[in-house]
Amino acid sequence: MTPANEVGNSPNVSAPLLETRGVTKAFGPVEVLSNISLAFRPGEVHAIIGENGAGKSTLMRIISGHIEPTRGTLVFEGAPLVFKGPVDAERRGIVLVHQEIMLAPHLTIAENMFLGREMRNGLTVDDRTMERRAREAMKAFGVEVAIDEPVERLSIAQRQLAQIARALATPHRIVIFDEPTASLTPYETTALLRLIGDLKRQGVAVVYISHRLEEVKAVADIVTVLRDGKWVATRPAADLQPVEMARLMVGRDLLDLYPPRSPAPTSAPSLEVKSFGAPGFASGASFEVRPGEILGFAGLVGAGRSELFEALFGLRKGSGEIRLHGKTQHWPDARAGMRAGAVYLTEDRKSKGLLLEEKIANNLTLAALDDFRRGPLVDRTKEARALELAIARFDIRVGDREIMAGQMSGGNQQKLLLAKMILLDPEIVVIDEPTRGVDIGAKQQLYRFIAALAAEGRSVIVISSEMTELIGLCHRIIVMRAGRIVGELAGEAMTEHAIVVLATGVETQAQSLLA
Repeated sequence: MTPANEVGNSPNVSAPLLETRGVTKAFGPVEVLSNISLAFRPGEVHAIIGENGAGKSTLMRIISGHIEPTRGTLVFEGAPLVFKGPVDAERRGIVLVHQEIMLAPHLTIAENMFLGREMRNGLTVDDRTMERRAREAMKAFGVEVAIDEPVERLSIAQRQLAQIARALATPHRIVIFDEPTASLTPYETTALLRLIGDLKRQGVAVVYISHRLEEVKAVADIVTVLRDGKWVATRPAADLQPVEMARLMVGRDLLDLYPPRSPAPTSAPSLEVKSFGAPGFASGASFEVRPGEILGFAGLVGAGRSELFEALFGLRKGSGEIRLHGKTQHWPDARAGMRAGAVYLTEDRKSKGLLLEEKIANNLTLAALDDFRRGPLVDRTKEARALELAIARFDIRVGDREIMAGQMSGGNQQKLLLAKMILLDPEIVVIDEPTRGVDIGAKQQLYRFIAALAAEGRSVIVISSEMTELIGLCHRIIVMRAGRIVGELAGEAMTEHAIVVLATGVETQAQSLLA
């Protein structure tokens, strides 16, 4: 049975708005998509899933007019069509919400949202109306944010929501979401899924890419699985459970996603933080972590988790007390933390963690460059050996070791960033959003790497927007809300409900209303 025919199993039997017929894409001799035939219907959410490198984003760029297929045909409203570019596709109502942030950093949310299609009041730009519309769009996600602030001052999650709001401000008949919730907490994700339900009821065709399979199960009508650029299956979402989706994606069973959890360590803390804060983002944070422990940090967008640790490592202004094995520390910059044996792996690996236009070997040794110097030069032989060991230890999958870091998949980039920091042999490892934009197979590996670091006696702190990830990995979970630590959970008390209650403050609000 062909994929296009199998889509007909969907309860939605309306005529397709857009079809791909035998679409193939090759870059030079490498074929990244092979003979893909799919149909996208009005009022239907069609999810496309697969590991990194499966061809999902390439397919989305083709159907949104950013690139042309090497072979095959796009059919729009029953007629073959060649898009002249993304602007041509947008004119026909096809809108792509990119995985990468595509906003102008120096402009505000409102300015970005209406860039190129400014609202006018006579001969002047109607700033007041644009700001009001932008504020309403962000409130739909449950996010209060300063509309007049430059986008570069927002968190990654807030930028992602602003990007979605901008896309939906364009007249749309087909909306393509490429990993829209990778940087969002469950709270904002729920708001987005609710908005997608509204789009569906309006007759919009939604194409949805995500590595979060529970989310796919919740939102999709139809699920298509790609593997290595080839079609594997297209089935009604009602007929698929997440575990079956994972098996189809990777071609094997993933029964144990999380490694067995070791007993909670009881030794003296290695790191103690007292009354630490980042002005405007976090205040009064006190916590400790022990050798061999995995400590989680949970919270909603804007809770101040990342900003707290950026301040702790001197990446932004901060103040408070840091003790390492009882000795007071002062880390004015990340380099000072590294020298003390503490490293921070940023949530934004593409712009802050790696040099995407540099070779993977250069990225690997950058933080530990002094160990690879031979006089004024870098010892390339020693660097090559380090790369070989890192590739073996962290299963970094590259066919050519001379490629640039930006050419690797998200999962392999994250493994490279981890290998880069572990090369320093740190005692304290802070990992911010370790599996953002990473497929299920790479997630399983990263979880095992994190557990192995703790088993080696290192203290590991994981900041994550995925509650199930924290519950599956951590010995304890600290929850932040509005810049402050509001609770700590351990053992059987670590549940999604408990995290949400603390992160949102709903019980506190209810008690105050009853008082």
